[in-house]
Amino acid sequence: MSDDATSTTIQDASPGAALGRRSFLALSGAAVAVAAGGSGALATGRPAALPAHRPGHPHPGRAAERAAVAFLQHATDAYPTVNTGPRLAQSYADELGLFSTAFVYDNALAILALLADGRRSALATARVLGDGLVYAQEHDPAHDDGRLRQGYNVGPYTFYDGSPQPNGFVQPDGTANIGWQFGFLGTAVGDMAWPGIALVQLYGRTRERRYRDAAVRIGEWITTNTWSTKPLGGFSFGVNGANEPVPNGSTEHNVDCVAFFTMLRTVTGDRRWTKAAAHARAFVDGMWSRADGWFWTGTNDGVEINRSPVPLDPATWSWLALRERRYAPALDWAARALAVQDDAAAATSQLPDGERLSGVTFSTASLTSTAQYNGITVHPQGVWLEGTGQLATSLADRGSHHDRMRAAALLAQVRHAQDVLGAGQHLGGVEVAGGVVAASSLLDSGFGFGYFQVQHVGATSWFLFASTRTNPMRWGGLR
Repeated sequence: MSDDATSTTIQDASPGAALGRRSFLALSGAAVAVAAGGSGALATGRPAALPAHRPGHPHPGRAAERAAVAFLQHATDAYPTVNTGPRLAQSYADELGLFSTAFVYDNALAILALLADGRRSALATARVLGDGLVYAQEHDPAHDDGRLRQGYNVGPYTFYDGSPQPNGFVQPDGTANIGWQFGFLGTAVGDMAWPGIALVQLYGRTRERRYRDAAVRIGEWITTNTWSTKPLGGFSFGVNGANEPVPNGSTEHNVDCVAFFTMLRTVTGDRRWTKAAAHARAFVDGMWSRADGWFWTGTNDGVEINRSPVPLDPATWSWLALRERRYAPALDWAARALAVQDDAAAATSQLPDGERLSGVTFSTASLTSTAQYNGITVHPQGVWLEGTGQLATSLADRGSHHDRMRAAALLAQVRHAQDVLGAGQHLGGVEVAGGVVAASSLLDSGFGFGYFQVQHVGATSWFLFASTRTNPMRWGGLR
């Protein structure tokens, strides 16, 4: 996620507003709030009781994977009458109130998760989404420099002010339908690096050069527009919707860049990507707090380190991208310090009666927040299911016996959430199942946005990475 992003209300969502990568808007009537990707995480209490696998019956993990892949395919095909060619997947179920918004981060994850699934139908959907990213890059209504916007519209709807939005992903004039209604017009480094990773991995599977070429254009945009010469170095946040530079620098974004540029060096043989990866890596190294065993979130100005709050993402993604043993303690810190247990008996829990769910939350600030979104108070013990999938993926990749046990326990919790949360939700007005909700109960990230109990492409993709033991941030990491 974009830890150092500036959040804004819908009233301020002008072309110049800077929005975080996973910023999303939760709307309830006229109310609007900005919101947005021992046993460790089970250490806060007894986990929910989970059904045992019965011999002679299909393994629940395989059935859960199939259901998750089907959800990603439904999200891709939510508007079949208007999207018959390249397209993107709607990020969240309709119930969030973002209509047909498709975030490029979520779509990158979906491509990677579908590649990890490996079946022919999944590969076909991954190619459709890859074609959607390439189309968006080549048909931006204002720029021809390789950028992608934060989000796009992929289906028709009527906006909250009553104005009709009749088009799908491709506008009548052939341009990509950028997400101007919600202000999702900016371009963030992380929002570029993840699609770049997805396109490189898609090239690796298909050997279609257009995917590699699109990834190279993404890399060139990042290095041309965000290479920071300030004391902390690395790559800055990106640009807002008015194409103005955003000076923040994110540890997680620079981890993304290390992974992406390393892959580009592998598939192109071009040494400039080695230099770019080293530039990002130096920033990441500078954010490590050895005494605490965590990474700081980044910087607001390129000069001073932003030390609060401390998020999960740099801990999990640094392992997946770098596999540095000196940074391995970050996973143990995250599993211990960010552990939560959501219990339906708690006053602010949104779990169904009798349910209990364990995992991790977003950041150190999430554990004590009393914020409200749309008049609803957050639950400090809400489980961030995308992050829980990240931690399970990272522990499984690190691979000790104890890590595998902890990863399996976390994965079982996410699988249970898939079974019991998000029922009756919709994509494009059609009821869907199989998606993992973003959070077990409303939680606050600590960075000005929250996560809701709504089915989410990003959370579902991280579940699939954990379930298939996939490392999406390494070349050759897909099964």
